[in-house]
Amino acid sequence: MTKNKNPWLWVPTLYFAEGLPYFLVNNISVIMFKNMGMSNGDLALYTSLLYLPWVIKPLWSPFVDVLKTKRWWIVTMQVLMAAAFCLLAFTLPRPSAQQIAGGNIGVSPFIVTLVIFYVTALASATHDIAADGYYMIALDNHTQSVFVGIRSTFYRIASVFGQGVLVVIAGLLERKTGNVPLAWTITIAFSAALLGGLALWHAFQAPKVEAAPEKGRPAAEIFRELGRSFVTFFKKKQVWFAMVFMLLYRLPEAFSVKMLNPFLLDSTAKGGLGLSTEMVGIVYGTVGVIALTLGGILGGLAAGRWGLRKSLWPMALSLALPCSVYLFMAITQPAQIWVITLCVALDQFGYGFGFTAYMLYMMYFSEGEYKTSHYALCTAFMALSMMLPGLVAGHLQESLGYTGFFWMVMICCLATVFVTFFAKVDPSYGKKN
Repeated sequence: MTKNKNPWLWVPTLYFAEGLPYFLVNNISVIMFKNMGMSNGDLALYTSLLYLPWVIKPLWSPFVDVLKTKRWWIVTMQVLMAAAFCLLAFTLPRPSAQQIAGGNIGVSPFIVTLVIFYVTALASATHDIAADGYYMIALDNHTQSVFVGIRSTFYRIASVFGQGVLVVIAGLLERKTGNVPLAWTITIAFSAALLGGLALWHAFQAPKVEAAPEKGRPAAEIFRELGRSFVTFFKKKQVWFAMVFMLLYRLPEAFSVKMLNPFLLDSTAKGGLGLSTEMVGIVYGTVGVIALTLGGILGGLAAGRWGLRKSLWPMALSLALPCSVYLFMAITQPAQIWVITLCVALDQFGYGFGFTAYMLYMMYFSEGEYKTSHYALCTAFMALSMMLPGLVAGHLQESLGYTGFFWMVMICCLATVFVTFFAKVDPSYGKKN
């Protein structure tokens, strides 16, 4: 086994590789389907279902520990994702410009595309399990602490690259070629090549720090251990309120997130803002993600100073109230790009700041026996909180229009206020001693 590899050779690229497929599957897919003529109702429904592997990944995470090494899982899943995106690039449907302009193409032409996205989502969720476990095995405690900021930074870089750079590339190709399916074929093929390169890099640069797992551990034992973690989770104090908190704290964002890119892309005649694809990549995928990251950094500093309990109300209001910028834009439909950019940045900064409390609450609730397993279950509820509202968000938007939809989002802020009011947290948790 090789343990002396410089972490700079593989930690940044590993977490870039963890983030990129997640954003391709859950965010870029929305823009691609929108630009290829799928209705808001259908694209929100079917892309929200892509969250499902992250909801249920605790069910198979124990098997990643006992079947092969985590390094094997990392490289294999990266190869699988690269192959899936390569296949996706060459199987994209080719709707005509007239069909796309109609904006109401059914799901049937996209069945193969969706299946490939679902396979990629399963591989990406499995890769997450292996990558986080490998990080803890390959590095000692001190080095883990040193690189925790690096891994988060490169995950965010993957977000900017996926939601920003790739969307800008697709938009420029759309404009240059006048062929939307061709533009996305090239963009997805480029993503496949990038993931393939990352898989090759990690095959040589990720250190071999694990012995092969012991053979012969019965599946029944794994299921018993998994069952114990589930039982102890649901026996925790205030577990039912904790589940409600995890499902409702982000409700305004959960409803709005699938409709933000369609809102930016739709014409003003349809109630949208009429931005080009590349401008959406800059405004939402780049400036928005940078603002989100800055908000998260400030949130971490604030939580460390005040503790979770004192931070909870400012963060909850910061997460919920900036959603009003989309209602403002739906009503006024501003043409000035600086106004739109400022509004998106404000919302994303607030969300990043407010999301810190959500993450800290999950860590707080996971304390005790089976801490790792319980946190994994909390992240499952986190994914579920985004999936369930997303399933109906598109159809609600089509029924209410953008203005009515964002009024509904503002009403959902009451759910954030409700769960924050009843949340009980140790006053000392998260506070610097």
